Amino acid sequence: MTFQSLHDTAGQPGVDSTSAQTLSTAASVVGGYGTLLVFFAVASTLTVNVRQRTAEMELLRCSGATPAQIRRMVVGEAVAVALVGAGLAVGPAVLGGRALLEVFRDSGQVAGSVEHFFGPVALTTGVGITLLAAAGAAFPAVRRATRGPRRRGRARTFLACAALLAGAASVSATFALSATDEALMTPPVYGTILLAAGCALPAPRLLTALPDRLPQIGAGGWLAVRNLRERAGHLAGILMSLMLFTAVATATLTMQAVESDAVAASGTVKSTDAKTLETLNLTVVGVIAVFVCRMLVNSLYAATAYRVREFGQQRLAGATPGQVLQVVGTEAAVLTVTGVLFGTLAALAGIVPFTVVRGDDVLPGHLPGVWAAVASVAAVVMLGTSLVTARRVLRVPAVRAAAPAA
Repeated sequence: MTFQSLHDTAGQPGVDSTSAQTLSTAASVVGGYGTLLVFFAVASTLTVNVRQRTAEMELLRCSGATPAQIRRMVVGEAVAVALVGAGLAVGPAVLGGRALLEVFRDSGQVAGSVEHFFGPVALTTGVGITLLAAAGAAFPAVRRATRGPRRRGRARTFLACAALLAGAASVSATFALSATDEALMTPPVYGTILLAAGCALPAPRLLTALPDRLPQIGAGGWLAVRNLRERAGHLAGILMSLMLFTAVATATLTMQAVESDAVAASGTVKSTDAKTLETLNLTVVGVIAVFVCRMLVNSLYAATAYRVREFGQQRLAGATPGQVLQVVGTEAAVLTVTGVLFGTLAALAGIVPFTVVRGDDVLPGHLPGVWAAVASVAAVVMLGTSLVTARRVLRVPAVRAAAPAA
């Protein structure tokens, strides 16, 4: 809502055309990316939450609750939480929008007479996307949980195909633009996000089939492979976040480096709009990196801390703390390699059309360095969070950890 409020500000009477264009560009670029990220983040979080309540829903069914009643309960909870979250976000969004407009004023990109306005575009977008993601994720998740194993994955397969087709169309639209078009970067980056989402949606099936092809080294490796297969549904959200982070960060940073080199090679001075777009692109990457990394840390912490009883049972069965850490580290390593691999493929699908249109090279020279930096950050976040959380969980005595909850 912070960036979407710039649309409301740009539409106010008395705003000059240059200021309106700058504000609209910022709202479209960063606000568009933010909308997609929020949608996938909320949907992924709620899906994991509902799956962790499978035992609760089974108990409700045994107590006489119908599947329709359980669906209404869970979707109602999701909508209520979404409304509260969106309502609490209005105040920070207003303050953030004012601060953002002040930055544009100080840099001379927006006239000093322009006043911030938080209106229907920001409010409708923020509340609407949050409600849609919450209800849209809760309903199919609880439907799968209450209907059992049959017909699982059909909706996910449909959404994955739709995301891949939309991403391919967006990436292909790059060839319809000219090399000097200021919006040249937008279609491939949007396409990269959609392609990454399309690759991540079938993650449960991928994580179910992948362990059978991994080498099982020792008891820890065998247990890690088994856990990946059994917990595929819970790990899908983490894998989606990792794919999105890898794809968007790699694609955006590489494209911006190619754009800067092309401008420098031409000998022209960057226009105000080009500088604004470059600033926005770097802002987008920063927002994506912080947002997705935080979401990864939260998801990994919750998923690992939730396994306190499992770790206690493993230790009582004879596993040493080192073997438990080996299991956790192996799981995180497999997720990291898988997420970075498919995220890189999605990024390449956007980078190649952009570099072909903007320059002569198919693969830019900046790609290896950017990819190495992004992959390193992903590995540190995944392995570091998983292992640190597991070490904290292992401090709980095995007997108390394995005891059933009262």
